[in-house]
Amino acid sequence: MTTLIRNVRPYGEDPTDLAVDDDGRLVARLDDPDEVVDGDGLIALPGLVDLHTHLREPGGEEAETVATGSAAAALGGYTAVFAMPNTNPTQDSPVVVEHVWRRGREVGLVDVHPVGAVTVGLGGERLAEMGMMAASAAGVRMFSDDGRCVNDPLIMRRALEYARSLDAVVAQHAEDHRLTVGAQAHEGPVAARLGLTGWPASAEESIVARDAMLAAAAGARLHVCHLSTAGSVAVLRWARETLLPGTGARVSAEVTPHHLLLTDTAAEDYDPVHKVNPPLRPEADTLALRRALADGVVDCVATDHAPHAVEAKDCEWPQARPGMLGLQTALSVVASTMVATGLLDWRGVARVCSEVPAAIAGLADQGRPLAAGEPANLVLVDPDARWTVRGAELASIADNTPYEGMELPASVIHTMLRGRWTARDGKVGV
Repeated sequence: MTTLIRNVRPYGEDPTDLAVDDDGRLVARLDDPDEVVDGDGLIALPGLVDLHTHLREPGGEEAETVATGSAAAALGGYTAVFAMPNTNPTQDSPVVVEHVWRRGREVGLVDVHPVGAVTVGLGGERLAEMGMMAASAAGVRMFSDDGRCVNDPLIMRRALEYARSLDAVVAQHAEDHRLTVGAQAHEGPVAARLGLTGWPASAEESIVARDAMLAAAAGARLHVCHLSTAGSVAVLRWARETLLPGTGARVSAEVTPHHLLLTDTAAEDYDPVHKVNPPLRPEADTLALRRALADGVVDCVATDHAPHAVEAKDCEWPQARPGMLGLQTALSVVASTMVATGLLDWRGVARVCSEVPAAIAGLADQGRPLAAGEPANLVLVDPDARWTVRGAELASIADNTPYEGMELPASVIHTMLRGRWTARDGKVGV
């Protein structure tokens, strides 16, 4: 099926037409398209890429499935997501990663790339079958024990060396668990006032520094998950400028939408929907993260989409599981914190939400320019729309959004994956 999108604004720039042929590629022109879509007032961006998504399947289907998570991704403008390994069973073997990969292909709404575990069962003691997962049909090229830090420096060093031989990246959940025993919120005045055990910023920053050194020594690729403090930004900047040159190593980092918008004061209502790991930080950290994303010190945005069943969140704060929904709200939060503030334009949004994450993950067919000959993976956004977030109306099974009742700017109207509409007018459709 051929499609002509009229009068759309690529990257928010001058209006033009985008033409898609029946092979799912952008072309210079179409003389007799099968369908014509009015893009007047809409911005076209390359399809978004999320390096950090929890789809919960297998084993957590009461909170999310590959199908429902893929629907949320398509409605949020995503054309590729990376599914984290803390499933049950853990994604630490070719059998499990191939199951997730095949389920993604069956659903067909978004490219689902399984992330392999670094250690067996996320136990932090023995390396998982990284080589076999890389050689599997899923072609795993990112490994992480996300939700848990690879605390042992020797295990982390071996993982980085092994990943280098596979041309893969190790994504680290930076948290020294010895410093966060019983932690419930950011260590500071808010947590002290609320009587919650504090999660110190140094627990993250010390691991970022350690792992940057290990990556430099190994000449390997390290990706830091959900960077959350100004100190971590400073460590990352130091590593890039002083430690890494000449080593062949690359260290990238992501920031979540919720760490760009929300602060630790959200915990004052004791609503566990605001409990997340790493925790929400003070405003100074939030502003530092925004500046670092604009400057390129932090490379990209990743959602850390973490759905939970109602019983895991509808309880007292200490017993609640950490995590928030993020796929359908991410672009709007970036528009609010980065575009509306003048820190990024829409071409910058394409960079941090599509192009750079695709490059980090080594995806050759995602994050590509909106130009003739390129795959037609794209999202059409109404930059002037405003919408109110309602968890019950989101596509995920879970409804644990921290933005409940909040009005956000910019709305995803259509999403296309290789020339097929996966979302039309806010509804899922293939």
